[in-house]
Amino acid sequence: MIITHYGKQFFKVQLGDTIIAFNPIGKESKLKSARFGADVAICSVNHQDYNGVDAVVYGEKEPFVIKGPGEYETRGIFIKGIPTEIVISGKKYINTIYYFELDSIKICFLGAYAGKQLPAVTNEVIEDIDILFVAIDGNEGVTPAEAYALAVSLEPKVIIPMDYDDNGKALKTFLKEGDSEDLKPVDKYTIKRKDLEGCEGDIVVLDSQA
Repeated sequence: MIITHYGKQFFKVQLGDTIIAFNPIGKESKLKSARFGADVAICSVNHQDYNGVDAVVYGEKEPFVIKGPGEYETRGIFIKGIPTEIVISGKKYINTIYYFELDSIKICFLGAYAGKQLPAVTNEVIEDIDILFVAIDGNEGVTPAEAYALAVSLEPKVIIPMDYDDNGKALKTFLKEGDSEDLKPVDKYTIKRKDLEGCEGDIVVLDSQA
């Protein structure tokens, strides 16, 4: 499995010929984006920074689109979406947390969720987590330190921070909380199930390729 970051919460997760896109940046967003073909497009929030499905339609690839809570199945992948509420620029939105297994690796994508703890309903769906994607510069005033506390409370093997400011202040604070201040970003994260053995809340920072 190869994970690549394209800014904000836009990620490509690739396993063989299967490409999954998380929260592609929309055309109306002021943020820089990227373009590639995906088999599955997963969007957490109906907001231009997170719902740019057009960005992952390319050539013959037109993705199966997942937007919102519920249970989905595509390409042999079973994906569960759990609703939460968030606030972006003073406006309320539904944010969906996604949980699924790919290549025996359990992935949880929190999207733009910025609470200090997850709603109780998530405990009925999320049993354990191998890779956790967490926003660290929260829309609701949650600090990077609080985002780290939330992340480790879920006991993932690997934590991938996302959605932080360009000047690096939020990321620096997050890494300090995790005693990882000297951690160097990587262009891509390549991971197999066996690589997770012994990992306990390890942080992986991905440079944006946008």
